[in-house]
Amino acid sequence: MARAELDESVPRWDPMEQAEIDARGIATRELNDRLRDLMKAGIEHVVLKNVCGQRYIGTRLYTPEKKKMEIEIFGTPGNDLGAFLYGHNIRVHGNAQDGVGNTMDDGEIVVEGRAGDVLGMSMRGGKIFIRDNVGYRTALHMKEFEDKKPLLVIGGTSQDFLGEYMAGGTVILLGLGDRTHLANHIGTGMHGGAIYLRGAVDPSQVGKEVAISPLSDPDRELLKKHVGEFVSNFPELNLDLSEIMKKEFVRLSPRSKRPYEKLYTY
Repeated sequence: MARAELDESVPRWDPMEQAEIDARGIATRELNDRLRDLMKAGIEHVVLKNVCGQRYIGTRLYTPEKKKMEIEIFGTPGNDLGAFLYGHNIRVHGNAQDGVGNTMDDGEIVVEGRAGDVLGMSMRGGKIFIRDNVGYRTALHMKEFEDKKPLLVIGGTSQDFLGEYMAGGTVILLGLGDRTHLANHIGTGMHGGAIYLRGAVDPSQVGKEVAISPLSDPDRELLKKHVGEFVSNFPELNLDLSEIMKKEFVRLSPRSKRPYEKLYTY
C-alpha cells in the first residue's frame, strides 16, 4: 500500500504506521475487514480514497488493547459511519449519509460537509463536528453516564425532531451564515442534556417538555470551549470565535427528567 499524498495542512505520519486504500469497487464488508486487519497490524493512520456509500466504516475496531486509529475519508461514506466507535478519529473530506456516530462510545468524527438523518442516535460518548447542515432526528436518544458526556457541534442548522428523547449530552447549533432555525418538534420527549441554539427559536418550535432560557456564565464558558474546537476543526472557513460568540444563544433544557410520568404504571 502506497503512502497517501496529503496536503501540507494534514499532519505527517511515519510511513510505517500509515496506509492507503482505494475503496473504488470494494464492498462494505471487505473494506471494514481491511481496516480491522490494518489496525491489528499496528497501522495508526489510514487514508480511504474513492469511498462511495460503503457503510459502517469505523465499526468493529474494538480491541482489548484499546488500539486507536485515525481514518481519513475522501468521498461519501454510507450509513452508520462510526457506529459504536470506540475511541478512533474519523475525518470525512465531504458529506456523510445517515446514522453518523450511531451509539458511538468515544473518539471524534469530523465531517467537512453536511450529514443526513439520525446523526448521533443513542450516542453515549465522544465528539462529532459537522461543518454544514444536518437532517431529521439528530441526537435522537443521545445519552450520558458518569464521565461519558457526548458532544455534537453543527455549523449550520437541523431539520425537525432535533434532540428527540434526548437523555444527556450537549448539542450546539451555530447557524453560521445567518441560517434561520426552522425545525419543529425540537426536544420532543427530552429528559436530559442541553441544546444550545445560536440565534432565535420560537416557543412553538420546541416540544412542550422543553424550557427555553438565556445563558448562564458556565454555559458561556462551555460554548467558548466547544465552539473553539469547531473553529479549529474547520480552518478553511476562516472563522473568528469572538465574532461567533457575539450573537445571542439560547439554551434548551428539559423541564422534567420524567416527562411522561403520568403514563407510567409505576
